[in-house]
Amino acid sequence: MIPNMGSMDRKIRSFVVAPVLLVLAIVFHNITWLMVVLLVLAVVMVATSVVRTCPLYMPFKLSTIKK
Repeated sequence: MIPNMGSMDRKIRSFVVAPVLLVLAIVFHNITWLMVVLLVLAVVMVATSVVRTCPLYMPFKLSTIKK
């Protein structure tokens, strides 16, 4: 897969969005389905930042990599 995420996009996903989703999952631990959804979203955010590719960017030919 072709990388389409810049360093700022990766940092925001890894250090802002994923931790917020994890905190929300802890807060809503009594609503099981919501907790699972939030945990899956956090894992997806970290995984896409590690592989430097966002599948949702591909159909729209978006890239946040500086040229």
